[in-house]
Amino acid sequence: MEPPIITEQSPRRVVVFPTDDVSLKCEASGKPEVQFRWTRDGILFKPREELGMIVNQVPHSGSFSITGNSSNFAQSFQGTYRCFASNKLGTAMSHEIQLMAEGTPKWPKETVKPVEVEEGESVILPCHPPPSAEPLRIYWMNSKILHIKQDERVTMGQNGNLYFANVLTSDNHSDYICHAHFPGTRTIIQKEPIDLRVKATNSMMDRKPHLLFPTNSSSHLVALQGQPLILECIAEGFPTPTIKWLRPSGPMPADRVTYQNHNKTLQLLNVGEEDDGEYRCLAENSLGSDRHAYYVTVEAAPYWLHKPQSHLYGPGETARLDCQVQGRPQPEVTWRINGIPVEELGKDQKYRIHHGALVLSNLQPSDTMVTQCEARNRHGLLLANAYIYVVELPAKILTPDNETYMAVQGSTAYLLCKAFGAPVPSVQWLDREGKTVLQDERFFPYTNGTLGIRDLQANDTGHYFCQAANDQSNVTIVANLQVKDATRIMQGPRSAIEKRGSRVMFTCQASFDPSLQHSTTWRRDALDLQELGDSDKYFIEDERLVIHSLDYSDQGNYSCVASTKLDVVESRAELLVVGSPGPVPQLELSDHHLLKQSQVRLSWSPADDHNAPIEKYDIEFEDKEMAPEKWYSLGKVPGNQTSTTLKLSPYVHYTFRVTAINKYGPGEPSPDSETVVTPEAAPEKNPVDVKGEGNETNNMVITWKPLRWMDWNAPQVQYRVQWRPQKMQGAWQEQIVSDPFLVVSNTSTFVPYEIKVQTVNSQGKGPEPQITIGYSGEDYPQASPLLEPVKALNSSTVLVRWQSVDPAQVKGHLRGYNVTYWWEGSQRKHNKRHVHKGHVVVPANATSAILGGLRPYSSYRVEVQAFNGRGLGPASGMTFNTPEGVPGHPEALHLECQSDTSLLLHWQPPLSHNGVLTGYVLSYQPLNDGSKEQLSFDLPDPELRTHNLTNLSPRLRYRFQLQATTREGPGEAIVREGGTMALSGMPDFGNISAMAGENYSVVSWVPKEGQCNFGFQIWFKALGDEKLVAHLPPQYVSYNQSSYTQWDLQPDTDYEIQLLKEQVLLHQMAVKTNGTGRVRLPPAGFATEGWFIGFISAIVVLLLVLLILCFIKRSKGGKYSVKDKEDTQVDSEARPMKDETFGEYRSLESDNEEKAFGSSQPSLNGDIKPLGSDDSLADYGGSVDVQFNEDGSFIGQYSGKKEKEVAGGNDSSGATSPVNPAGTLE
Repeated sequence: MEPPIITEQSPRRVVVFPTDDVSLKCEASGKPEVQFRWTRDGILFKPREELGMIVNQVPHSGSFSITGNSSNFAQSFQGTYRCFASNKLGTAMSHEIQLMAEGTPKWPKETVKPVEVEEGESVILPCHPPPSAEPLRIYWMNSKILHIKQDERVTMGQNGNLYFANVLTSDNHSDYICHAHFPGTRTIIQKEPIDLRVKATNSMMDRKPHLLFPTNSSSHLVALQGQPLILECIAEGFPTPTIKWLRPSGPMPADRVTYQNHNKTLQLLNVGEEDDGEYRCLAENSLGSDRHAYYVTVEAAPYWLHKPQSHLYGPGETARLDCQVQGRPQPEVTWRINGIPVEELGKDQKYRIHHGALVLSNLQPSDTMVTQCEARNRHGLLLANAYIYVVELPAKILTPDNETYMAVQGSTAYLLCKAFGAPVPSVQWLDREGKTVLQDERFFPYTNGTLGIRDLQANDTGHYFCQAANDQSNVTIVANLQVKDATRIMQGPRSAIEKRGSRVMFTCQASFDPSLQHSTTWRRDALDLQELGDSDKYFIEDERLVIHSLDYSDQGNYSCVASTKLDVVESRAELLVVGSPGPVPQLELSDHHLLKQSQVRLSWSPADDHNAPIEKYDIEFEDKEMAPEKWYSLGKVPGNQTSTTLKLSPYVHYTFRVTAINKYGPGEPSPDSETVVTPEAAPEKNPVDVKGEGNETNNMVITWKPLRWMDWNAPQVQYRVQWRPQKMQGAWQEQIVSDPFLVVSNTSTFVPYEIKVQTVNSQGKGPEPQITIGYSGEDYPQASPLLEPVKALNSSTVLVRWQSVDPAQVKGHLRGYNVTYWWEGSQRKHNKRHVHKGHVVVPANATSAILGGLRPYSSYRVEVQAFNGRGLGPASGMTFNTPEGVPGHPEALHLECQSDTSLLLHWQPPLSHNGVLTGYVLSYQPLNDGSKEQLSFDLPDPELRTHNLTNLSPRLRYRFQLQATTREGPGEAIVREGGTMALSGMPDFGNISAMAGENYSVVSWVPKEGQCNFGFQIWFKALGDEKLVAHLPPQYVSYNQSSYTQWDLQPDTDYEIQLLKEQVLLHQMAVKTNGTGRVRLPPAGFATEGWFIGFISAIVVLLLVLLILCFIKRSKGGKYSVKDKEDTQVDSEARPMKDETFGEYRSLESDNEEKAFGSSQPSLNGDIKPLGSDDSLADYGGSVDVQFNEDGSFIGQYSGKKEKEVAGGNDSSGATSPVNPAGTLE
């Protein structure tokens, strides 16, 4: 059994054309078999009873067709039809079907008169096609079946009329024909041709726009929701107007709006309620504008919110059918039962209407029916059929029995119990004891019988029973629930921000129920990640995901997914890849008309910021003609700016590029823009750094910094140089040159000139240049400073003073003074050796210099010279003496143990006497007895070198201090610590060893720390046949010596070595020499005696000294280069000068004047390099740059900037230049 259901029906609107049959469709299903009937305009209609018609009706169907005997037979069948399908369970109903009959389209007879207009006027050619139920298509063509060309001036409107905004003589035709195409009848008809006659005129008048359609200022339209909206504005005027569309309430929906017919038509697709409001069209030309306002109201045909549904019910139940619809205006809802309006049914029915819903209570099998809900407004109608089928069935559970359900702790389990029956059975869930489970608030039932258990716990595992019952039967099933441990992610990945090119690692630690199979996977943006074959991009292992070589495409959301068949948990982290910005994708140049003012507007698309805000854009340009592949910055603009107007220089071939910059640095530059060329112009700048200086005494060299090519403002540039003597208002001399210098010859020495340098190109001259004062060439100073007596500040520092030279005698710019000084010797004896000279350079405003670091008690020579850019003037000199000072510390203080209570002190005199030595002061004090008393006494003999201290404590350690003295007092002390023999204990020869060669042996030992020095004897005693071995006497050795070598041993001989002190054996050891046998010694003679060997040695040394003296004397004779002499005869005591500021002394001499003769001799091969400084004057101030030889002679010219010599001093072999001078003094 089944109530009837409409399965197929005709559309709501059926149009019948003259050649068509009247055919309506209505199909339905149902058991028992369905019976059909039709109504037309609410009156029963029986197709078979229509006379004179051929009716075809399909058996068991409501569909029928009628064939007429004339072309207009369908006119009589127009109306509203409805089909009803019925069986004993109820009646279903179709929607309303509107049948319309349309005849053959014909254009009404009319007389078409010619249309005459004057050139420039507007005109409308009407079409007015016959009406049609179906949309038709309009075409304007001529007699040759060619379409009339349409553009902004000539337009066909939606109504079919042809509009001319203004006519031209070329529009003069007699065959404008409107064609109408009727798709339903597949017919095209045409209107009578229209003759358009255009009168030519020589005085076409401009007109502001005027709307031809619509003709009024505003109109109201209704648009249907979901349908397209078409608005149209057509205007006339001369020049031809343009159309713009505006929406005052907000922007046009760009994704749904299109503009057609040269912007005259606006089409808005899929209209919605938000499209309500005002739309304006604006027609504009150069004389003015006209406008029209469309006020659009969006309405809607009825549509479903809740459609009534068919359902089975059991006896005694209540049925509620909801019918909720919406529309604009609000639809009217009516109910029918079995096709009959409820208003026409008896009042004793079980139904009632409640808030639009149909409610039937206490249903019985006889209440089976089909209901209809119908909603309509002026835009349409909705119909829904829903049946109520009342049946009696015993309770039955469709869910299988003994089902097992698994879920995890904390989740919600759903135990199914789908029951069926009529009446609907009641369902309850029981536990094993037959008690309801709903006492626990975590258990909740659903209306379909399902039992939900939220927040599962382990003790929820067990059996649950579902019982379904109605008045027909009672059935039960069991459901088994197993609760498992929930999957948890203990440590998930963490969000990261990483730089491009680096690596990132995500970790994931999860726990699972041990009885469940589990897996851990990684996802990126919800897609599973896999290792990419041979690629090392992703590395996935157990709980780790490593991504190498990060790129911007790698950023996204990465998640770790831990899953079993029961649950899935996910932990997500966001990866941001940061770095310098991407390239600016596109550049655009606009406002080219501004190039005449050397401006242009540059716009660009924003660059990808790569997750770090763009701070600024750097705009650069290149001139491919003047400086290809070299980019210059035009400036930077803020990062939120994407366009700027650039101020350009004349005559530059500009190609631009833009680079985005963020905190990670600049990105890749944009593609190059098109090239623009600015016009030529007169120069806007003159050269800078204009100078006038002579390099000879009778010339002036005018120099300047040439203009950069981008400041030329033309292809070439020259310089107009003008000059005249200062304070003479005579005519300027001038010359135009291309090079950045000009030499003015035949000038007087050091005369000031006024100088101007002006830029000139093909377009004119630059601005009026500023006057610069320059000078012709300088000559050497002609006067020397007048020296005042030298004032000694202390034993090593003096003050040298002088009077300034007359400026007129400087013959140039006074640059400063050069103070040269050198050591001539000690006051005790004169120095005959060559020494280095020291230099101090002071500025021109100084008249004194302090010379420091001098040797006390010495004779010095000082000379002072003024200098200018040309060089040094004559010198003023004098000799001065430094006072006596305190001496340096004595050299080499040694302690030697004599006994348990005495020590012998050895020392050497100080290297620097700094006066006449008067003796020594010896002080000492014990260190470890708590006493601070210091014993001190004088040693008045300056020649004394040793002193024996007695009555010392054998248990104490002492600090000894020795000072040399002059008349100025004691000098620096030398300090040593030590004790007597008793303090050191027995002599310790730790790690003593002996090795032997063929005729020698070396004894080595390590002196014990803290052991005092003492003397002892080493005796090599041969073992065996003493007649064959020469007698070797004991040798005296010092303990601190650490080793001793014994020569004259016999080969292949055993020796006993004894270490003796005062006949006491300290140590004994044995050694054997190498070799093949002993040598028999000849009888002793005088040649083996020590005195003979010493005599011969003395003769050899004396001859060697004589040869050296002869060589020195020879080398001092004749002429020689100052530089060669200084390179080979350098005082070994000289020391380099320290870099100091103006006026400070630079010492080139040693503090020692008492070195032995041999240590101060020049090298015999001449290889000794000078130790003194040969720095130029450039080292002493930014304004001074001159150079001197060691004797103070000037050897260079003023160069205007500092240049340091390379290491090596005056040994450079380079060519003569202001930076690398060389000079020879005869």
